[in-house]
Amino acid sequence: MRALIFERGMLRLEKEYPEPAPGEGEALIRVSQVGICNTDVEIVRGYLGFEGVIGHEFVGVVEQVSGEREVDMQARERFTGRRVVGEINAACYRADCGYCQQGMASHCPRRTTLGIGERDGAFADFLTLPVQNLHLVPDEVSDEEAVFVEPLAANFEILEQMHVRPTDRVVVLGDGKMGQLAAQVLALNGCKVMMLGRHEEKLALARQQGILTELVGVEGEHAEPRGGERVDLVVECTGSEDGLEMALRLVRPRGTVILKSTVAARSSLHLAPIVIDEIRVQGSRCGPFAPALRALSQRRVDVRSLISDRYTLDEALAAFERAVQPGVLKVLVRI
Repeated sequence: MRALIFERGMLRLEKEYPEPAPGEGEALIRVSQVGICNTDVEIVRGYLGFEGVIGHEFVGVVEQVSGEREVDMQARERFTGRRVVGEINAACYRADCGYCQQGMASHCPRRTTLGIGERDGAFADFLTLPVQNLHLVPDEVSDEEAVFVEPLAANFEILEQMHVRPTDRVVVLGDGKMGQLAAQVLALNGCKVMMLGRHEEKLALARQQGILTELVGVEGEHAEPRGGERVDLVVECTGSEDGLEMALRLVRPRGTVILKSTVAARSSLHLAPIVIDEIRVQGSRCGPFAPALRALSQRRVDVRSLISDRYTLDEALAAFERAVQPGVLKVLVRI
């Protein structure tokens, strides 16, 4: 099959890569479309040291389900021939795994992660995932919209991790793909959301969704919400190693900073403000697919306006070159 491989520091399109074989309880999925995520870009820059087929934001059709257990046969009947999206962490679910048994499968120490850790990803004709990771895509959600389920779910995770009140003042720091989705999800909760960013054309997209915006300096050194007041919650989506430092300047004492960026670069950070101001810093990544699919199905979020360009898998190298250009949001690859 065709597959986009990152290996020995190089990204290349392989035309004769071995097709994956699903293990027991796994589905073989023919991939339809994939989105280029900032994490994919950072992997190419050395993030996590991953090598193999990259990509994890996908929609596809289940070709087969492997296994002869009753649960496998039920999954075969439910999923075969249907459109699906998939949670990216494949956990062990063993009885002796404290993380899986406590409902923290996404932190299972034996897990593999689609296109990120020890499991080939979605920039290929086929991929495999455990059937328990799969979610059916409603008919009213298009393939292009379904590609956004995984990053949209990652932003619904914010609402899982903390209670965001309608009276809270919230700043989304960064106007890229993740920032745009974070702002829309938080606005659903009724709170006042402001986006700070460096690109007027991206901020204009947020304003179309009723989000307040503020243009800040190129390096973010003058980043502050309108009026200069520090806020209750800052969601850091800059994709920058300096994002946390900027967020700490914006959040009030005893406020919360949510970190959404994954970056290969490292930063040196003065941590005293976290202690002095008693700031809660919360890492946040994968999230629940059900509310993301529901929001797309009910047209409560807009993702189509975030699509900057479309390519085919045979044009995948050009797609990645496009994805890192200034001002570009989501680049989709049709398989």
